[in-house]
Amino acid sequence: MQYETKKRSILKAISWRTWATITTAVLVFIFTGKFALAITIGLLEVFAKMVLYFLHERFWQKIRYGKKEVPAFVLWFTGLPASGKKELANRVYSQLKDLHLKVERIDSLDVRPLFPETGFSVDEVNRHVKRSGHLCSMLEKNGVIVVASFVSPYASSRQFARTVAKNFIEVYMKTTVEACEQRDRKGHYAKARSGEYKDFPGVDASYDVPENPEITIDVDQVSMDDATQQILNYLRKNILNS
Repeated sequence: MQYETKKRSILKAISWRTWATITTAVLVFIFTGKFALAITIGLLEVFAKMVLYFLHERFWQKIRYGKKEVPAFVLWFTGLPASGKKELANRVYSQLKDLHLKVERIDSLDVRPLFPETGFSVDEVNRHVKRSGHLCSMLEKNGVIVVASFVSPYASSRQFARTVAKNFIEVYMKTTVEACEQRDRKGHYAKARSGEYKDFPGVDASYDVPENPEITIDVDQVSMDDATQQILNYLRKNILNS
């Protein structure tokens, strides 16, 4: 998806206004044969149309008809470690940024430094997810769209994150432990199986599969491009164009 930068828009506006003024001046010269008059009218046209455009925009700013406000929401990616949450969340975040929406990206590894000495036991993970859910809800209340990615293996803390948000969209990365282990380039599963990691979802800790997620991504059946499009289609249908 492409979008137009501010610099390009400004350059196009200057280019269009320049050619329009030159055209006016040339037409006046053709019909009158007076070069000074053509230049004068061309300059007057520039000034007059700038004033008219300013007044026109101010007028339409006061009219609510046709305006559409995109509501803030929390897009929450959950799934086993190495299920592709972070990559897909990054892709969706980039697409939303390209639409010039106010959006923030939050990942579990980015949030953990905010809550030092948080471990990985069941209770600690639940507390971590609840704190993160509360943080996401605060951003949402201030009009910010949040794209969050957390393993968030336990249903209770995910439900808390859903409850505190106004518009919560759960994206479940559906896959298997075996497939995740094959994708795991950092060796986390190997360390969990060797006992170096404790309470690792999919190995020695459970992962509560979401019962009714808004979006389910069949990780092993679709490409990242198709998964990104699936999420954007959902957002356009239910949020962005609603």
